Amino acid sequence: MPEAPPAAMRETAAAAVVPKAHREALEYIERVTAGAAQVQRRVLAEILAQNAPAEYLRRIGVSGAAPGAVEAFRRAAPLVAYEDILPDVLRIANGDTSPILSGKPIREFLTSSGTSGGERKLMPTIADEMDRRSLLYSLLMPVMSQAVPGLDKGKAMYLYFVKAESRTPGGLPARPVLTSFYRSRHFLERPHDPYTVYTSPDEAVLCVDAYQSMYAQLLCGLVHRADVLRCGAVFASGFLRAIRFLEKHWPRLCRDIRTGTLDADITDPAVRGAVGRVLRADPALADAVEAECARPSWQGIIRRVWPNTKYIDVIVTGAMAQYIPTLEFYGGGLPLTCTMYASSECYFGLNLNPMCKPSEVAYTLIPTMCYFEFLPVHSGAAEPDHRDLVDLVDVKLGHEYELVVTTYSGLYRYRVGDVLRVAGFKNAAPMFSFVRRKNVALSIDSDKTDEAELHAAVSGAVQHLAPFGASLVEYTSYADATTIPGHYVLFWELREGGTAVPASVFEDCCLAVEEALNSVYRQGRAADRSIGPLEIRVVSDGTFDKLMDYALARGASINQYKAPRCVRPGPVVELLDGRVQARYFSPKCPKWSPGTKLQWSSGCNAGTGGANKASNGGVVA
Repeated sequence: MPEAPPAAMRETAAAAVVPKAHREALEYIERVTAGAAQVQRRVLAEILAQNAPAEYLRRIGVSGAAPGAVEAFRRAAPLVAYEDILPDVLRIANGDTSPILSGKPIREFLTSSGTSGGERKLMPTIADEMDRRSLLYSLLMPVMSQAVPGLDKGKAMYLYFVKAESRTPGGLPARPVLTSFYRSRHFLERPHDPYTVYTSPDEAVLCVDAYQSMYAQLLCGLVHRADVLRCGAVFASGFLRAIRFLEKHWPRLCRDIRTGTLDADITDPAVRGAVGRVLRADPALADAVEAECARPSWQGIIRRVWPNTKYIDVIVTGAMAQYIPTLEFYGGGLPLTCTMYASSECYFGLNLNPMCKPSEVAYTLIPTMCYFEFLPVHSGAAEPDHRDLVDLVDVKLGHEYELVVTTYSGLYRYRVGDVLRVAGFKNAAPMFSFVRRKNVALSIDSDKTDEAELHAAVSGAVQHLAPFGASLVEYTSYADATTIPGHYVLFWELREGGTAVPASVFEDCCLAVEEALNSVYRQGRAADRSIGPLEIRVVSDGTFDKLMDYALARGASINQYKAPRCVRPGPVVELLDGRVQARYFSPKCPKWSPGTKLQWSSGCNAGTGGANKASNGGVVA
């Protein structure tokens, strides 16, 4: 038998098939994670020097360009939440072009999925930040290709969508981070790369009509059925909406493929032109898709319709973990991959082991993205300040921390609101598993509703019961992900009055709760249709006593017990569902419009010194 080639020769041959750009990307990851401490110090120095003209730095006594700026910042800069910088944000939004937070011009606001005063938070952003986001995107495929070879031999069916955007009174765009990216030259003028060939035409991605965009993207995905090697969306909830859409509209889609003619309901000229360039009459393909979609069970439908798919790329950490069982049902055993960790404030890092189980996902923070610090999570501890912060390279394995960032765009020691657990290290850089959002009770898609907001909404809605003598004894809630789209469920135990409450009044209560929730929730309901109608389930007398008995039987203290305002699927929801007497749904969508005067004016009278105050809590990404 011929001798096996020496190890060095095998390694050389293997390296030869790795594209140069991929090798350079992997070397970059090795370099910046190995020198994480030095890189982080350099990043902070760069941020301070670049933003030396910023009023904010002068306000806290830091001269960004002076020797010792790094040490001065670490000594003096306070922890801040969004409400602390809101007066500065609103000055920029209303047209003040002086260097308030950043030494470079603010080019746009990225609208966070978190809210303040019921409106989306506005994250100021400079033009350079798009280069950093693009850098992180450029690292994804080199990492994935190590685990899944041959991805350059086919296409990716990724379902991307833009959302509504507006302009501030000062004329700056205000839009979600992904909408910003999809409309940028970095996305639209990207060079050809065999590893990132998408089935969706750019025109379909950029179509603001969600129905037409989804229809066109799925149709093109079906046309390229044999070439699809991976599929996905940003969030698990979005990918499941696409499956639901396919389940409802596959006869139309198959008809289009069979005849080579696009459905007349797709009226956007750019979309029609883009789809027309790939759509041809293909009865055999239509028959194949129809045969799978017409089967009584949709278990494994992704693998059956796109048989060459190797994995599903969606975020399934945090609130999205509730969708894992449904994805596994439709995926038929396909791996679920989580590739990157990012927010409106900044892009953070990536998963260097993308084919791991969802429960094992850990993100390596890339030290060049921003300056990272970490606030240890201690239950019952006093209000933290900047002296409690821990550097990126000093976090401890197994410990939990709240993420704090200082960015090139002008956020300084900003509490992102994510709680992370150290799961390991890549060289000197830590790998974190996502634990939870601070103060978030309910989430279906990009919405995040906290207990205080939910309580205020419920308190207002129950006033509809007063004319009938009925009142609310107790309530709890949960995010029901078993429906597509998912929806909020409220369990209400009532004290009945002398008059029966009509069903229409309970429906009014549902709508009143929705109208009182934040703009991100209302956009998900009214515009994106990513959230289903809110549901109230009325439970029988004594249900919450039973819930307390259940908790006490499992070790809760009767002196400290209080009814939870939010519960997770499992035995508690089963107990509550077993005592439901009636169900009511919101009869229509709540009111929503992109951008409001309140958004640009709330907090304007708070002054400009708010950034010096201690933080009162985290923010939502």
